Amino acid sequence: VAEIRARLQFLINVGLDYLTLERSADSLSGGEAQRIRLASQIGCGLVGVVYILDEPSIGLHPRDNTRLLQSLIDLRDQGNTVIVVEHDEETMLAADRIIDFGPGPGVRGGEVVAQGTLAEIRKAARSETGKFLSGRESIEIPKQYRTGNGKKLVIRGAAHNNLKGIDVEFPLGTFICVTGVSGSGKSSLVNDILWEILNRDLNRGDGEPGAFTKIEGLEHLDKGIDIDQSPIGRTPRSNPATYVKLFDQIRDLYANLPDSKVRGYEPGRFSFNVATGRCEACEGHGATKLEMDFLADLWVTCPVCEGKRFNRETLEIRFKGKNIAEVLDMDVQQALEHFENIPKIVKLLQALHDVGLDYIKLGQASPTLSGG
Repeated sequence: VAEIRARLQFLINVGLDYLTLERSADSLSGGEAQRIRLASQIGCGLVGVVYILDEPSIGLHPRDNTRLLQSLIDLRDQGNTVIVVEHDEETMLAADRIIDFGPGPGVRGGEVVAQGTLAEIRKAARSETGKFLSGRESIEIPKQYRTGNGKKLVIRGAAHNNLKGIDVEFPLGTFICVTGVSGSGKSSLVNDILWEILNRDLNRGDGEPGAFTKIEGLEHLDKGIDIDQSPIGRTPRSNPATYVKLFDQIRDLYANLPDSKVRGYEPGRFSFNVATGRCEACEGHGATKLEMDFLADLWVTCPVCEGKRFNRETLEIRFKGKNIAEVLDMDVQQALEHFENIPKIVKLLQALHDVGLDYIKLGQASPTLSGG
């Protein structure tokens, strides 16, 4: 019994006290699975080990984050080294040493701009992180908040999972944050009830909402959109440029260049889904798959196109000195500068820039993108 209690305490200490023991592993979030692995390592009592964690605080309430940090400190105090990739301020404040990368994202990064103790990072002139940790820069708090458009969406009698028959109002036309400790019912309300109602009643989708009594205010809405962390594509051909329809505009631009018109090239010529323009050796993937009988399949760079995805004739068409493959190899910031005089393209690139994706390459394969 003592061993069982100790093991359960490890799970509690990493902020997983809300999970039921029969919860299936495939229903766990990435962060929950990572913290379960952490709890198992704390219980092992190993010494002289290097532990690496990738953003373990994602989605955690400050109360649960404090408990997680204490678990990491306990792991260190057992005689181990703990390396955490993290943006969380509390984690940085607790760290013995900080290694700060920059100075920018993507091709403008890749350097260590500062490293040392918290005090040293705060003083580092090149460190964006240090500017915020020292208070030289901060996130501005709005001087006033919107009151909305006077309309509201109301869910009454929400009783799904651990929700206690609650009534919740969402004032429309506002920015609403739903918060609370892990397992308190946030996802049950927003994802399992609210989204399922919107999807069923406005989008005519499938699915059944969790238990609730009544919803008021749907007549004020046209549709609902769920922006989740599911993959935007599952094949190497899918990428940020295709997902936001940016590649359509770029292909149209290349098809309208003088050299393209002379050769009779249409926009489809610049798609790696169409045989006429793509490299047929790899079918536009830029890589070929090696099937391994007893191991996972391997993707190796195509020896014909050398990863460029297109055939030689297609790559001869250039805009401002760059062919279509070189454009797909640009990150968002580089593309903004390259297409600065093409408003339709700039508009779509600006949207990616505004959500902090300057560093992502236009042709980066969707399966390599993180959920965020």
